Amino acid sequence: MKPFFSIIIPYHNSKETIGSLLSSIALSQKVPPLEVIVVDDGSSPNFKFQISNFKLLEERLRKKKYVQRLHTVVLERNMGPGAARNRGAGIAKGKFLVFFDSDVVLFPDALHNLWQIYEDDPDIVAVTGVWVKHQKTKKFFPNFKALRDWSYWINERDKSGYYYLFSTRCASIKREVFERLKGFDETYTSPLVEDIEFTYRVARRYAIIFAPNVRVHHEFEDFLPIAKKYFWRSYYWTKLYQSRKKFDPVATTLQEAVTALSGVGVVLMSLIVPIFGVMSYELRVKTDYVHLFYILTLTSYLLTLVVHLFFTRKFLAFVYQEKGIWFAIKSFFTGLVLYCFIAAGALWGRVK
Repeated sequence: MKPFFSIIIPYHNSKETIGSLLSSIALSQKVPPLEVIVVDDGSSPNFKFQISNFKLLEERLRKKKYVQRLHTVVLERNMGPGAARNRGAGIAKGKFLVFFDSDVVLFPDALHNLWQIYEDDPDIVAVTGVWVKHQKTKKFFPNFKALRDWSYWINERDKSGYYYLFSTRCASIKREVFERLKGFDETYTSPLVEDIEFTYRVARRYAIIFAPNVRVHHEFEDFLPIAKKYFWRSYYWTKLYQSRKKFDPVATTLQEAVTALSGVGVVLMSLIVPIFGVMSYELRVKTDYVHLFYILTLTSYLLTLVVHLFFTRKFLAFVYQEKGIWFAIKSFFTGLVLYCFIAAGALWGRVK
């Protein structure tokens, strides 16, 4: 019997996390026949993935009647997650491919719920799951990021939209469709926009179903690594936008673009308004023009702030309910800084 699912996991120096992922697969409940393919994407010698490192886990998986194969592919050099997924898909036997990042942990019912979606509607060809809002750490930023993503997917998403991001942290697609589309674009050697570019190709003909009951857990990084990813993701997405000339619910809607610009405007005007305030006070006897310009700048600042608060109101209300007023205040200012990284990446993409 051929496997129904081929689970493909790109792996690069992530020995600390992949064991938890494989264990969560072994603990999955009520799932169809499946195979697990780990693709070592040119890991450093000390981090090379060896299935022998997980002998006990392998035995546990093989005892499960639904697990047909636990296979590894080793790439000689780091080629990027898109290429690693393509290599895994190249040897897959399942009817559907299932992609997980190596640093997630599945909920016990995730694979069952995914299977049920395909069984209930044979016309569905692609599904994306969701990572939950809870974090083990008490640090502010990882919790902020988890709530930011959860709010985007659950509270703020365009419920009338036709398709959603094929988020490779937790996503699935019919193998024959994946092969017809020739997989991920391997020119992206970092985990930046290869999922967005692939989503655009899928969405030309098929809907990508968002499934909130296909859940994984992911522990987020701290501020700086995430901020850098925002910058480069925005940089490369800007290049995709230049070829498509339209916003979309996959990466950035027009409303989200306005939100980002208003956030940057709030930051810039927060720096400018005090300067002109001082100038207005010191020069008020000599000229009224500086004072007038200060009034206009202050008015513009307040209007921009109101616009930004309006567009972020759902998220701020959500984090207030989840974590309280101080967390919501910190979230507001953290969001402003991240919008600056996003805008800087987009600007750099336009300039280059």
